[in-house]
Amino acid sequence: MTLGDVVARSSLDAAPLLLGWTLLVDGVGGRIVEVEAYTEDDPASHAYGGPTARNAAMFGPPGRLYVYRSYGIHWCANVVCGAEGVGGAVLLRSLEPTHGLGTMASRRGLEEPTLLCSGPGRLAEALGITGADDGAALDRPPFALVPPAAPPAFDATPRIGISRAADAPWRFVVRGSPWLSRGRRRA
Repeated sequence: MTLGDVVARSSLDAAPLLLGWTLLVDGVGGRIVEVEAYTEDDPASHAYGGPTARNAAMFGPPGRLYVYRSYGIHWCANVVCGAEGVGGAVLLRSLEPTHGLGTMASRRGLEEPTLLCSGPGRLAEALGITGADDGAALDRPPFALVPPAAPPAFDATPRIGISRAADAPWRFVVRGSPWLSRGRRRA
């Protein structure tokens, strides 16, 4: 399956399909092990209520990054999915670091591998993703998304850190991964 095949789907359908893909930024990155889906009709989504200057990238084209600042502190990276003009994205919550661990450790100011990319803010910082990357195409340098040899087994759980639609099982995690931002939440 190609990246185009995955991101052409709704974010809810694409989210579990992105698990196991390797995301690289200038050769630094790792295997995606945790994501969350957000749709235009989801009250927890930035796309809810329609396009604005801040969320414009969420409305396409698919296969781009939607990058935003969380609480004015951390950058968070999302893969835009679905038909152009329909707001949807998959939040990248956690990676298993596999490439450029020294660079990630330097950017994060720590050495513990399990803390390098476990959480959306940590992930963006480790990969050097900032607001300047909002709208960037994921199939062009410095970005690369490499598909897995086989899709991993996964679980669906409620999303983390939201107050609206908090019980929707739209968080997808690689089953048994020690690299998750938080443990498995029960649906």
